[in-house]
Amino acid sequence: MPSKAADQTPEPRQSRSAAFTSPMGSTLNSALARCLLATLTMASCVALRAQTDEIQVYDAGIAPVGVFALTWHNNFTTSGARAPENPGGVVPNHSLNGVTEWAYGVTHWFEAGLYLPLYTAASDGAVLVDGFKLRMLLVSPDAGRRHFFYGVNLEFSFNTRHWDPHRYTSEIRPIAGWHLGRLDLIFNPILDNSYNGFPGLDFAPATRIAFNFSKTWALAAEEYDDFGPLRHFYASAQQSHQLFAVLDYRSASSLTLEAGVGFGLAGASDHRVLKLILTRDLNAPRTP
Repeated sequence: MPSKAADQTPEPRQSRSAAFTSPMGSTLNSALARCLLATLTMASCVALRAQTDEIQVYDAGIAPVGVFALTWHNNFTTSGARAPENPGGVVPNHSLNGVTEWAYGVTHWFEAGLYLPLYTAASDGAVLVDGFKLRMLLVSPDAGRRHFFYGVNLEFSFNTRHWDPHRYTSEIRPIAGWHLGRLDLIFNPILDNSYNGFPGLDFAPATRIAFNFSKTWALAAEEYDDFGPLRHFYASAQQSHQLFAVLDYRSASSLTLEAGVGFGLAGASDHRVLKLILTRDLNAPRTP
C-alpha cells in the first residue's frame, strides 16, 4: 500500500467511519498487543540478507471493509552482487523480483493479505517461483486523517530454497508515523524472524519522509537498512543500507503508483535497484 497523504492530500483509499471509539480502540490495542507478543515469542533472525520481493514503507493504510485490493510489486537490480547470498540462491545482479499481493479489508482496523506468487526472473533467463506469504495488518483506523498513526504487520512466509535458506520465516513490522501538514514521517522498525530465538531477530528498519505537492503527487526519500541480529549487529562493512528516491502518483480512482530508484550506501548493499508498485481496488466498498 503506497503512502497516503494527510489533510490537504488525497483521502486514504480506505473509506472509514471517522470516529475511533473507545470500544474500537480497546479492541484494536488488545489485538495488536496479543499478536505482537505471540509473534515475538517465536523469535529469531535471518542471518543472510536475502533479496526481497517488497520494497515499501507501510503507512497504516488498508483497504476499505469488504474491498479486495491488488498490489503488484516489482524490483529490478540494475547493479548488484554477482554471487548468491547462499549456495543455489538467486544472483541479485540483473534479476527481477516481484509478487502480486492480494488484500481484503476485514474491519476498519484489520486487513488480511496473501502474497502469491512470489517470483524471480534471473539474469540467466530462468523464471523461478519463490514461495508465498500470509499477512495480518492491524492499524489505527483512518490513518490518513490522523496526526499520529500506528499499527503492526505480521507476515508468515513459506520459502523455496533458492530464495531463502530457511523454509519458514516471518516479519514483525511495527508502524509509527506523523502527518505534519504536507509532510509525512513514517518509521517501520522491522524484525525479521526465522525461529531461532529472540536474540537472533534481525533488525531491518525502513524509514520514509515524503512531501505531498498535491492530492495527486508526492516525492519521498526512503531508507532501508539491515543492521543484523539483535544479539550482535554486523560490522559496518557487512550491513546493508539503501536510499531510495520515490515518486508517488494517486489517481482520482483507486489506482496508485509508486516508482523509485535506490542507491547502495554500504558495501553489502546492491548498488542500484529500481522499484515499481501498482495498487488498485478490485471492487467498490460496501454501502452502509
